[in-house]
Amino acid sequence: MSIHSKGDFEHSHHELPLHDSPKVVEAAATEYVEGTAEERKLVRKIDLHLLPILWVMYIFNYLDRTNIGNAKVGGMQTDLKLSSSDYSMVLSIFFVSYLIFEPPAVMLLARTKPSLFLPSIMIVWGAVSVAVKGVNSLGGLIAFRVALGILEAGFFPGVMLVLSCWYKPKELSKRIAVFYTGTILAGAFGGLLAGGIIDGMDGLGGVRGWKWLFIIEGLGTVIAGIVAYFVLPDYPTTTRWLSEQERKLAAMRLIIREDLDTKMPYKKAITLSLKDWKMWLFMLSLNTILASGTVSYFFPTLMSSLGYKGRMVQFMTVPIYAVTLVINLVMGFSADYTGQKAYHVMGCSALAVLSFIICAASKSFPVRYAFICFGFAGVQSCVPLLISWEVTMFPGRERRAVSVPLINGFGNLASVYGSFIWPAEDAPRYITGFAVMTAFMFIAGSTAFVIKRIWDDKGLERIDYEEQRNDQ
Repeated sequence: MSIHSKGDFEHSHHELPLHDSPKVVEAAATEYVEGTAEERKLVRKIDLHLLPILWVMYIFNYLDRTNIGNAKVGGMQTDLKLSSSDYSMVLSIFFVSYLIFEPPAVMLLARTKPSLFLPSIMIVWGAVSVAVKGVNSLGGLIAFRVALGILEAGFFPGVMLVLSCWYKPKELSKRIAVFYTGTILAGAFGGLLAGGIIDGMDGLGGVRGWKWLFIIEGLGTVIAGIVAYFVLPDYPTTTRWLSEQERKLAAMRLIIREDLDTKMPYKKAITLSLKDWKMWLFMLSLNTILASGTVSYFFPTLMSSLGYKGRMVQFMTVPIYAVTLVINLVMGFSADYTGQKAYHVMGCSALAVLSFIICAASKSFPVRYAFICFGFAGVQSCVPLLISWEVTMFPGRERRAVSVPLINGFGNLASVYGSFIWPAEDAPRYITGFAVMTAFMFIAGSTAFVIKRIWDDKGLERIDYEEQRNDQ
């Protein structure tokens, strides 16, 4: 994390060499008093200015990424003559480009301003979504998904990096849980919106309804990106809506957990990250969770297999996201209150494992629908919990700028193959898909247990600081 302070505070922070960092941390810890009324007021102010705009941006990010599932059952598959394997390839190709471009995108963000970088990529991918109006073949659809993957690659890990520069570790779970409700609400109301647009606008202006879905949601993204230019802040000590005293407090409350190696070369940051076993374990855990999350791309298809037709296919996805919203918020707030993120990841993984076993074994449509709700809630709740845990496990902005995108990039690799575990020939029960998700979520929970057992996150940052000093 970079502390771009002004005056003497900036001078004392930036120009000290690494071996003097403990003295700065000790001085900051002496001056800083946790839990004061001033700090609580500051955190509320940060929440009100930072979280709403990020939340809105994330809604459009998720809509633009996942509306292809609604478009598929809304006429796209028929119009473009897509086979089941064609559709899976279209889904997976997005994540190939996403994976390749995520690390360099976040490294670029770490050296630029979030208020410029994040809105800019958002406006461009929104414009690309509008351009789907001209897509009339499988090749055009693949090109669109590749471009979308490149442009969206820096958004989610970039937001995680920004949040880690504003909040202390014990404050992150509930904030990321609230932020993550953007995907849940987008998933819920995205189905309602898609049903209305596809059916209500089909043929308007000679354009098919599924194309109007991309056009309208793309235009919304462009507008949100333009607003974000004027609203989204950068880092605590460069933010105009904070007073000088508030900027100092915002930095002081974070500096006590920093290694202060804010100008670490990326080569060194990459080396330290690749040598760190916990990064690889986080990769494995997130990969299996996101592989299980690919079921969301097939919700309309699964609803069709359960006997729903027409608009009901879109509308019946709403209760799934409603259950997920409740469990996600409860887990996020509970994880911050107890300080036990690992155990919450394990608990949500266990919920998913049990639910997917029932989905695979049962022949009752109501039972399967109910446990799809609980299983998906377990999967989706794991994501913000694991990410809020992950971003606190690597000290320094440069380390996080390397580790976080590598973990999230590798995690999203799951969607390259995850989209192939739901072949059309497995309808209506999709036993293979549910069985694979059961195994994946068991691995995710087990990996979280291993990380918790080996690394004590309460003393981790000091350990990592000593490791970095020894590596000098």
